[in-house]
Amino acid sequence: MNSATVRNLLVRGMLAGLAAGVLALIAAYFLGEPNVDSAISFEGHHAHEHEVEVVSRSLQSTAGLATGVLVYGVAFGGIAALAYCFALGRVGRFGPRPTALLLSGAALLAVYVVPFLKYPANPPSVGDPDTIGKRTTLYFLMMLLGVLLAIGATLLGKRLAPRLGNWYATLVAVAAFAAVTGLAYAFLPVVNEVPEHFPATLLWRFRLSALAIQTVLWAGFGLVFGELAERLLNPRPAAAPSGRAVAASH
Repeated sequence: MNSATVRNLLVRGMLAGLAAGVLALIAAYFLGEPNVDSAISFEGHHAHEHEVEVVSRSLQSTAGLATGVLVYGVAFGGIAALAYCFALGRVGRFGPRPTALLLSGAALLAVYVVPFLKYPANPPSVGDPDTIGKRTTLYFLMMLLGVLLAIGATLLGKRLAPRLGNWYATLVAVAAFAAVTGLAYAFLPVVNEVPEHFPATLLWRFRLSALAIQTVLWAGFGLVFGELAERLLNPRPAAAPSGRAVAASH
């Protein structure tokens, strides 16, 4: 793949990330923000001291949310496009569109689902401010581990495929991925800082909405980027002129 193609795919990846970010922004506004408001309300009723609001809640839920989600979408879209350039043709006999969907699904699993199952997202008022550094480090460690395990499982499956066939090689790779992930879950420290009286239903809704937003983001990216990559790498041939047009030209 030459540098011009990589550059074109990178640009398309960032555009697809922006489009996916818009979809995720809509999901975040309608699914996530009501739960955030409820958590902030709970925190306000149980706080002994009222902190001064530096940034208004209305600004956070509109411009702040849009900036964060769209920048996130563009950045990860560019990174995913570069990963796509490496993966295309190396993970199986898939065309540009299926490879994009496969990559976005793998990214959702490795980058978000794996760390989420160990260290799920928490709404405001959940978590000790003194441990935020430790919690952030553990989360990114789990994310890095998920990415490395996904790459390792892919390489393992490719190596075993000539001997076991694609089906059994895939099963072994998935089992190895799940086993090592389970060991990481068992040995990494547990973080449980949910306040005693925090509503369990609210916590559950918040975490489901966070998972839904990421699913919308990566599914949207896979669909949009897959279409853009397909048009770039497998352009449709120009339609042949009709018989009348040919005759008229003579």
